[in-house]
Amino acid sequence: MKKYLPNKKVFNTLGNHESAPVNSFPPPFITGNDSESWLYNAVADSWINWLPQSTVPTIKKGGFYSVKPFPGLRIISLNMNMCNNQNWWLLINATDPAGMLQWMISELQDAENNKEKVYIMGHIMPGCSCCLKAFSWNYYKIVNRYEHTIVEQFFGHSHANYYEMIYDDVTYLRPLGVVYIPGSITTYSNLNPGYRIYEIDGNYPGSTWRVQDYTNYFLNLTDANLHGNPTWQKEYSAKEEYGLTSLFPKDWNELIYKMKTDDTLFQSFCRHNQKSAPNTCSTCTGDCKKALLCQLKTGRSGDKNLCSDL
Repeated sequence: MKKYLPNKKVFNTLGNHESAPVNSFPPPFITGNDSESWLYNAVADSWINWLPQSTVPTIKKGGFYSVKPFPGLRIISLNMNMCNNQNWWLLINATDPAGMLQWMISELQDAENNKEKVYIMGHIMPGCSCCLKAFSWNYYKIVNRYEHTIVEQFFGHSHANYYEMIYDDVTYLRPLGVVYIPGSITTYSNLNPGYRIYEIDGNYPGSTWRVQDYTNYFLNLTDANLHGNPTWQKEYSAKEEYGLTSLFPKDWNELIYKMKTDDTLFQSFCRHNQKSAPNTCSTCTGDCKKALLCQLKTGRSGDKNLCSDL
């Protein structure tokens, strides 16, 4: 990053493969030889290349931090391994094992008091079945409370490209948040590598800091293997491909129901979900289609009731 993106701001977040063994992230109250301090100390030393010294205490405690890159914007980076259902340490405490959610509330309240907008970023997306239910549902409640402060949520983990909706937790009808999941740059079964560039309302007084559009790029593995010349190419832009006028939560919610009845539109989304890998969507009908649309509606782990109208 320092070599190829010099003088650029970089904001990291921990994935589930960073530890050894994989998925093992002992909470801060585990000390001694079993503690995770070896990893948190290492990433603190690395991330300080881009982050202020004020982030070090929480990184060393649990691999999370908050930073203000521009006036009016705060970025909260979560260690979502604290909800990973393959992190067996969470059998001891699965609710808020590092006190991270309580810390997140404090950060959001401070941002609200100071009229700042907030990006939430992390690895494992909150609606994933791999995110423990207690943590996921509490996260959902927090996003509901601070819906006017949190403007965007950026997550990873999945190798596929999609998103998750967050609705008000009273009627579950009003969309108030979108979790962006762009897909991985690594290869995977029936998937091409890909990455995304966001166009965001920028640094000026009164900025909304919201995503205005994004463009996904992919590498055609079949072509690269045949000709020995890996080439990254544009796959699609969100507004153009899906006919969106804006990228507010309501727009992404409406897209789900458009795809329910418009199979051509759904097939386009499904193809991009797999980053244009060949022969992956032509048979995705019926239950397969419903499952993918349900995935988009489910920003809360283990709650299939959100899909009852699909």
